Amino acid sequence: MIKFEICAVNIQSALAAQEAGAHRIELCSALDVGGLTPSPGLIQQAVKHLSILVNVLIRPREGDFTYSDHEFSVMLDDIEFCRKAGVHGVVVGALTAQNELDAPRMQAMKDAAGDMEIVCHRAFDFTSSPEQSLESLIEWGYARVLSSGQASNAMEGRFLLQKLVKQAAGRISIMPGAGISAANIRDIASITLASEFHFTGKKKVSTEQQAIPGLDSWHWESDAALIQEIMDAI
Repeated sequence: MIKFEICAVNIQSALAAQEAGAHRIELCSALDVGGLTPSPGLIQQAVKHLSILVNVLIRPREGDFTYSDHEFSVMLDDIEFCRKAGVHGVVVGALTAQNELDAPRMQAMKDAAGDMEIVCHRAFDFTSSPEQSLESLIEWGYARVLSSGQASNAMEGRFLLQKLVKQAAGRISIMPGAGISAANIRDIASITLASEFHFTGKKKVSTEQQAIPGLDSWHWESDAALIQEIMDAI
């Protein structure tokens, strides 16, 4: 069975994902910097109004994935909030300065998640040895890894994704993400043999208000029809 996860940055996007029949959302904010942890209010409203699974991105700032002790404390507090809020899972990642998964912190976040599902995000794509990193995630009990195959998008990284799916052999789910569209999802699926896919299905939504200097008069929202189009393409 193919599963679809929608990267949702606001409550409208989360509801659109549900309307389209997606299986799960990854709730986040600030897509322009690769995604950050969403607000407590958005997390609580998504849990309240969605019947599909809600996973939450845990990322305290833009930039790299090597964090200070204070930043990591923020991440642990955010995981605890998500657990108490009743989310299904958290999506995390932390690297060392040598571009390896930060084993103590990855394990600490797994412990903090408790009964929640735990997923590794695209920090994985910056690791120096994806094969070794994959084995570590399996050892630590991670359920899934989001990856573009260490390329700018999943189509370009499809052959590494294919190797990772084969290596995983069902022990962990490899979920292609980044640049997935109705035009390429079938090819990515046929090459990688992945069974889960991550995308936004977003469009620009313009407001009728007069533009404010320095600010855009539009924002991104996932669209139920676009999501459905991508799902139908496979």
